[in-house]
Amino acid sequence: MTGMKFRNISAIAMCAAVFVMASTPADARRGGSMGSRGSRTYEAPPSTRTAPNQAAPVQRTAADKPAPTPAGAANTRQTPAAPNKSGGLAKGLMGGLLAGGLIAMLMGGGLGALGGSGILMALLQAALIGGIIWFALRLFRRRPAMVPAGGPTVAPFTASPFMGGQQSGFTAAAQPQHFTPAPPQSRDLAIQMSDKEAFEGLLAEVQDAFAHEDYSRLRACTTPEVMSYLAEELSQNATKGQRNEVSGTELLEAEVAEAWSENGADYATVAMQYQSIDVMRDRNTGAIIEGDPTSPSRTTELWTFVRDANNPWRLSAIQQA
Repeated sequence: MTGMKFRNISAIAMCAAVFVMASTPADARRGGSMGSRGSRTYEAPPSTRTAPNQAAPVQRTAADKPAPTPAGAANTRQTPAAPNKSGGLAKGLMGGLLAGGLIAMLMGGGLGALGGSGILMALLQAALIGGIIWFALRLFRRRPAMVPAGGPTVAPFTASPFMGGQQSGFTAAAQPQHFTPAPPQSRDLAIQMSDKEAFEGLLAEVQDAFAHEDYSRLRACTTPEVMSYLAEELSQNATKGQRNEVSGTELLEAEVAEAWSENGADYATVAMQYQSIDVMRDRNTGAIIEGDPTSPSRTTELWTFVRDANNPWRLSAIQQA
């Protein structure tokens, strides 16, 4: 009974697999996402009507990953120094001496208790109190010159370019900092009709050059990075004894997802839906291994193009939509 159930489940699974394979059109073309989009390589391009789904992330790229956001800088504000109480102490002492002397004079005490009396004793007592006050003033005037109020002298705060603009001084040991360059500044780029015509021409040129394994043409219309990926795929096909043939490439719909300039280069990511006859053949016999030579297949991808002062528009990245 158990064996019968297992055979039934296996039969259902095999039927489902065959159904999926039959319902999915055979496509011999390359897969995966590759290339670079400048500082936006690891960002998903905006969705468009041509490619409403979010593009797959770039799988193969030479672009560096952006540095992680550094942790928040420690609070560098200094705790306010405790107010200097020496001035208040001196004033209180002097006030106490004066008040005590006056009260003693009025009450007939003070130094007169030692046996003196009269005006002479009063003058002597006033002179003694004045001398004590003078000595106290000199004592407390010397302390600020030796130890400033609030503690030891602190160097003035200065902004350091290697610390991300943080303030530094001698109040704490300097912590090692890693200098992270600012991200490149980008600005929106207006795409003209001549640019769109160039994009459409590059779509057909790249497909045809790839089908004919024409490395020279591929090198002229792609960046060195994309060229290396395409050359690797052609080499793998040759090793397997296969040949990828692409013909009849026709652009059906296209829409610019985003276009920008950065670091002296212009970038444009375009959502493209096109159809083509895409088959894989045996290099020796010409037999069809994959694909349908009679029915064109439709493909939707995002192609990124780049140009600079030395080069026209070239293919810089391909992402699956």
